[in-house]
Amino acid sequence: MTTPDPQQIAQFGAALAFVLALVALIAWLARRFLPGAVGVASGKRRRLSIVESLALDPKTRAVLLRRDEVEHLIVLGPHGAASIETVPGAPPVPNPEPPR
Repeated sequence: MTTPDPQQIAQFGAALAFVLALVALIAWLARRFLPGAVGVASGKRRRLSIVESLALDPKTRAVLLRRDEVEHLIVLGPHGAASIETVPGAPPVPNPEPPR
């Protein structure tokens, strides 16, 4: 086995730097122009959250969702999802302060 010469090492380093810069550029463009695909745009309050989740059996889960001021109890299973209950005017959940 031969050792790589310095020119091969430099080419590998340049190619790696180019690929990492390309990945960073794509991530920045996605955050900039597709805020819904990546998460919530900065400064906006989230409207949808998971309040609680409970495994009923290995394949079925009950999930309590909050949308605005309404809570929805949903059961998720291998055959789909079912809405069990909707509670309008649910008590507000305090928003945790973003980390600084």
